[in-house]
Amino acid sequence: MSEKSANSRGWKPDPRNLLRRGAVLLGLLLLPLILGAWQSMTGKTINPRYVERIQNGKTTKHEILLYFGDPQETQRTPDGLVFIYKSFKDAPAMPYRHEKREINPQSDQPMIIDENKQIKKAPLKTEGKILHSTLTVRFKPDGETVMSFEYKEHKDPKEH
Repeated sequence: MSEKSANSRGWKPDPRNLLRRGAVLLGLLLLPLILGAWQSMTGKTINPRYVERIQNGKTTKHEILLYFGDPQETQRTPDGLVFIYKSFKDAPAMPYRHEKREINPQSDQPMIIDENKQIKKAPLKTEGKILHSTLTVRFKPDGETVMSFEYKEHKDPKEH
């Protein structure tokens, strides 16, 4: 058998082309994952353009999950399911003064003593992020259709 008989047309696949096609396909498959992770890391998960698309009584739970991803909080109430989304922005940097520098308790010790003389884990750092916006979506009792929603952008008190 000759090499040309490997394929009915006499064409033999080039391994480099297959490798390139595989890399492109892998990149396309990973793109949504990378973009979703980037949104979660930056806290920019609530797009106001998508909020404008929500219609009470028409938008479905599936569409909400496509627009905003998994909610940060889920509540089950007698009226129905509630999704809560929050986005954050970076806090402005404070002026650095070396003489006033304090080490966070969790940085130098895993446990602290609270005001009631109880030993507990050191609190997680919360500095650096400010609540930017919230979206609360309430679903009808069927759990599949939006009953109402509320979108709120929080203004930084220092921005006035």
